[in-house]
Amino acid sequence: MIVLVTGGSGSGKSAWAERLASRCPGENRIYLATMQVMDDESRRRVERHRAQRADRGFHTVERQKDLAGLPLPGDAVVLLEDLVNWTAHEMFGGGEVCRIFPALQALGDRCRHLILVTGNLFSDGEDYAPSVQEYLRQLARVNQQAAEMADCVVEMVYSIPVPLKGALPCL
Repeated sequence: MIVLVTGGSGSGKSAWAERLASRCPGENRIYLATMQVMDDESRRRVERHRAQRADRGFHTVERQKDLAGLPLPGDAVVLLEDLVNWTAHEMFGGGEVCRIFPALQALGDRCRHLILVTGNLFSDGEDYAPSVQEYLRQLARVNQQAAEMADCVVEMVYSIPVPLKGALPCL
C-alpha cells in the first residue's frame, strides 16, 4: 500500500501519517527524515516530530537525498517525511529532481507499506523569485507523480483526513 498525505502547514498531516504507519502491519517501522536542521525553528520541528513518534517503534533514518539505494527489509513500513524537503535538497543541494520519482518507485517496490508526506505550498498567491517559482513547479510535478503512484491520497484539513483518491486507510 502506498499512501500520499498532503496538507498545509500545521494541518496535522505528520501526526496522522505517523498514526497510520504505527498501525500498519509490519515488523520494521522506518521513519525516513529528509529535513536538514539549519536553525532553531527546524530544530524545534524535529524535536516535536521525535516526541510525537517516541513510543511508536520507529527506527529513524536521516537522509536528505539519494534515497533510491536505501537498504530496507522487505516487510518495512516506511514513513517518508517529506517530499517538500527532499525536492529542495535535490534541486538546491547538488542533486537532481529527476531522481525522485524512480526512487519513490524503488522504495514502494521494496517495502510493505510506504506513506509519503508532502505539503501544499501553492495557494499563498505570492510573487516569488524565478528560482523559487521553478522549485514550486518541480515540487508540483513530484506531488503529481506521487499521487499517481499512490493507492490512496489524503488531504489533511484542520486535522481531518479528507480522501482524494482510493479508500481511506483504517486507523
